[in-house]
Amino acid sequence: MELTPDGFMVEEGLDQRYDILKELGDCHTALAHYDRARQCYEEASLLAQDRPGPHVGCGVVALQTGALDEAERAFGRAIRLDGRCPEAYAGLGMVDQQRQDFARAFDHYMMALDRDVNNLVALLGLFQASIQMGTFAKVTHYLEVYLERHPGDVSVLFCLATLYARDSRLDLARNTLDMLLVLDPANAEAAALLKEVEQKQQKITSQANSR
Repeated sequence: MELTPDGFMVEEGLDQRYDILKELGDCHTALAHYDRARQCYEEASLLAQDRPGPHVGCGVVALQTGALDEAERAFGRAIRLDGRCPEAYAGLGMVDQQRQDFARAFDHYMMALDRDVNNLVALLGLFQASIQMGTFAKVTHYLEVYLERHPGDVSVLFCLATLYARDSRLDLARNTLDMLLVLDPANAEAAALLKEVEQKQQKITSQANSR
């Protein structure tokens, strides 16, 4: 029988103890108990030295505390252990984004989505990087694919509608916003964007009729 860093008695084997430590680390990270989270992740990594999860966790902790170099090293260790780890690539994208290296962030988010199209952190990060770079085609595709699996995700619906509007695909933008407002009628940002789209459509119609 062993004690976790939080004093829990554990009788399970190494795999179960690893899972408990990893989950405790995630909980402490969510609660901003970063020192405890780091301790749990470090112990978990000793129990399962071939798993990337604890290193991803340490990277997230480092990001939250502004230690970008440390975060980059932690996510890099995770990738060396598992080159298919989407969370690690998304983490590197967040590091790049905080450094305002949006082109590199875009590439890392794309790598994450190539490995997991459902990675919401990478998807929203890709959207933000695309806005900074003015490059929308690829992120529009990934947003559409994501919504095929998660049609009720209001935040992604708004991102997609924004990109449609920026690309002058006004009918698609309006339809997407209509769906969003059915799900979230009080969404002020969506209502404002819908009004803007409708005004653009009215202007185009007026110009066409005046010819």
